[in-house]
Amino acid sequence: MIVNLESQILYEDNHLLIVLKRPGEIVQGDKTGDEPLVEKLKGILKVKYNKPGNVFLGVVHRLDRPVSGVVVFAKTGKGLSRMSELFRKGEVHKTYWAITAHRPPKNEETITHHLVRNEKQNKSYAYASARPNSKEARLTYRLLASSERYHLIEVELHTGRHHQIRCQLSAIGCPIRGDLKYGAPRSNADGSISLLSHRIRFIHPISGTEIDVTAPIPDDNLWRTLNAITL
Repeated sequence: MIVNLESQILYEDNHLLIVLKRPGEIVQGDKTGDEPLVEKLKGILKVKYNKPGNVFLGVVHRLDRPVSGVVVFAKTGKGLSRMSELFRKGEVHKTYWAITAHRPPKNEETITHHLVRNEKQNKSYAYASARPNSKEARLTYRLLASSERYHLIEVELHTGRHHQIRCQLSAIGCPIRGDLKYGAPRSNADGSISLLSHRIRFIHPISGTEIDVTAPIPDDNLWRTLNAITL
């Protein structure tokens, strides 16, 4: 349990709130009934600014439950609509870090698949060519570091598809550590997968300033070891 939720706040202004999502947290409500991060943050803002009544906080985008890292919320309706437009236009640059047990085929490559989402399984399947109901998915990966057993891969998304990074890395033989759904042999002890929303960059849709926020490395020996190799 995170006692000091406010410590997860990485950036805040009048319109936006950028926070560090921990693995296991859900961004917004789902069928589990667990309290989502958005509601917890509303409680923080209500106390912090002594706000009467309901607090507005819009969900701009989401991360899967076992994933950690940077998430953007909107504190105003104006911020929500304009950030949503930036995401729609592809003007938000997201960089992820993933740990895999297998070295990728190349040190750097842009890969394209056609993903088909299975709603019942909550899983996507990757194909080399278009299929009925498929959506094109494209990302660029780069090998950052390798230890004796694991590899740290940086991923830049060019599209935003369901489980895109998890599915595409698995399709090239590199399932993410701990991701049983996409081929990892065993789970991580804390139920997470070793995928971090590491950095997000965009031009603030209201102030026009450049926003560049990086998540801290998870408090984990393997993450620290691989991160040290990249320095």
